[in-house]
Amino acid sequence: MNTTMYAIIGCQHGHIEIFIQEMQELGFACAGLYERENRALAEAIAGKYGITLVDDCEQLLDDAVGIIGCASINSEKIDVIELCERHGKHVMVDKPAVVDEAGLERLKRVVERGRIQVGMLLTERFRPSIYTVKKHIDQGKLGDIVGISTRKPHRLNPSARPDWFFVKEQCGGILIDLLVHDFDLLRWLTGKEIKQMDGVVGKNILPQYPTFYNTVNLQVVMEDGIVMQLYADWHTPERSWTWGDGRIFVTGTKGFAELRLEGDPLMGKEPLLLEVTNEDEWAKVPLSAPPCTISEDFVRRIAGESSILTHESIIKASEAAIAADRRAVYTISEMKGVNR
Repeated sequence: MNTTMYAIIGCQHGHIEIFIQEMQELGFACAGLYERENRALAEAIAGKYGITLVDDCEQLLDDAVGIIGCASINSEKIDVIELCERHGKHVMVDKPAVVDEAGLERLKRVVERGRIQVGMLLTERFRPSIYTVKKHIDQGKLGDIVGISTRKPHRLNPSARPDWFFVKEQCGGILIDLLVHDFDLLRWLTGKEIKQMDGVVGKNILPQYPTFYNTVNLQVVMEDGIVMQLYADWHTPERSWTWGDGRIFVTGTKGFAELRLEGDPLMGKEPLLLEVTNEDEWAKVPLSAPPCTISEDFVRRIAGESSILTHESIIKASEAAIAADRRAVYTISEMKGVNR
């Protein structure tokens, strides 16, 4: 199989640009892009990267193409994964790969059959700030981890969102869509498994979309009994310097770290890692680059080499997000604020 060419099937979110740009940097050529509905986004991305738009995805499944990138409607990504399996194409999908238990079981069966490699853009592991704090945890600089909290606000910009985004059956909802990243990070940073999740998903806005919820608060218990906190919302203000002021707080027995993933408006827009330990005062920590991009990591996995992100990582993160969503309490408050 020729893996020097790739193609895109499904272009519903700009996240697919991460994959396109990184594959181009690796020297891969794109055979074409297929998107049946969101033509405006597809045309914009195709024009930006010099990619040919095609009207039939079957054109992109011939022997010249070895890898498919996919940012379809969330609930339809599993269909593309199975399509790729039938044609022997490895596939990288935007997150989340699946939005419910039925999709998760289908994904597990694809992985178990072992005919193709499936990747997911769980890009947080490949941020220099998060990669650096992972190194410090592994080196014991922060001591034993006793707590991790994540705060992930996002800008909604509802008028620019497609209708499917506001339908839970198609999108997966705020918990599955956003916190799948954080479930993956909890496992990766601690080396522990997730044992229990409880929390609340709230709705305060957009009554015209009854299954769209805008806040989520979770407590997650790891196998060592340590309790973690995860939070996300769709309320980053329009005048914010960033789409989302993401923060991660890591508490250990010897030190504390704060990650400001999009920088700080008073200090600059570069990501920040701040640490204090029993030996060292508060300081801004120099960041280390990961050994590869997420797309290069996927290509290495296809070649049979070791990888940072594995099938097990993808299944476990998806499994945790779907289980947490099933257990969470969904609440509706008085509608206020954002209108479409």
